[in-house]
Amino acid sequence: MTQNFWHVALSRKAAKTFPKLPERVKKIPALLIADIEEGGPVRGDWPNYSKLGLNTHHCHLKKGKLTYVAVWVETEIGVQVEVTYAGTHEKAPY
Repeated sequence: MTQNFWHVALSRKAAKTFPKLPERVKKIPALLIADIEEGGPVRGDWPNYSKLGLNTHHCHLKKGKLTYVAVWVETEIGVQVEVTYAGTHEKAPY
């Protein structure tokens, strides 16, 4: 049976980081979350997407002088995905 909906939660760190993102970047994580909820955590249609490990994924939200990335992890709680980071590439946890 195909999963049609994935629950996406934000870690505390990601929830604190999202409001601090520059205006030109703020809407992009919401679009990513909507795509993950609809199509699952594997997002090969997003720029520079890659799997970082068995259940960890990342992609670039905005490239430029500062590159912004999102990192998310599939959890064992049902079909839940937790976005653990959204911020600059330099501070990404990988």
